[in-house]
Amino acid sequence: MDSAQLTPDLLIQAYAVGVFPMAESRDDPDVFWVDPRRRGILPLDGFHISRSLARRIRRGDLTITINSAFTETVQGCADRPETWINATIFDLYLALHARGIAHSLEVRRGADLVGGVYGVALGAAFFGESMFSRETDASKIALAYLVDRLRAAGFTLFDTQFLTPHLRSLGGREVSRAEYHRRLADALSPACDFAAPATPDAHALLQRSTQTS
Repeated sequence: MDSAQLTPDLLIQAYAVGVFPMAESRDDPDVFWVDPRRRGILPLDGFHISRSLARRIRRGDLTITINSAFTETVQGCADRPETWINATIFDLYLALHARGIAHSLEVRRGADLVGGVYGVALGAAFFGESMFSRETDASKIALAYLVDRLRAAGFTLFDTQFLTPHLRSLGGREVSRAEYHRRLADALSPACDFAAPATPDAHALLQRSTQTS
């Protein structure tokens, strides 16, 4: 698709019908739509925190922030040899963030950004776009806090697009395209506020995770 034809409004409409954009590479100006035959989701009541990850979270030496470094989080996700985030996609998500539709969750050590995740929220559906890690387990910690936030805010669908071994180890699974579209249709009507819940401390996060897993 010609990138000049892709607008924030069109991107929102695409998410609402279950498709998302990608580029072949950072330098490819074109964008194509994706509607996978098998869709990755992360059940919000089935996120798995391993003992090693729980120990890492329990240290409490990292800080979690919300929407405080959206641009830097997307840049961190794109900072790899191969990426589907080209300039058009980058700008589109910045525009969605300005509208309060795209969000980021950041993991910090002091003032340094060491990990994070970003995505799009529509109704009670959250579409996870990408995550990055500059420290061991930083992206897993980001997901743990993200899942807790989505549960607390009343979200019902966490779309991960594809299922990677990393996501499978955390409780992710695949559903058919038809099942995904059914889940998406049910999730679009409720209104959820991504930014509303308070971020729990490490102890509260692990306790709540144990109660729901």
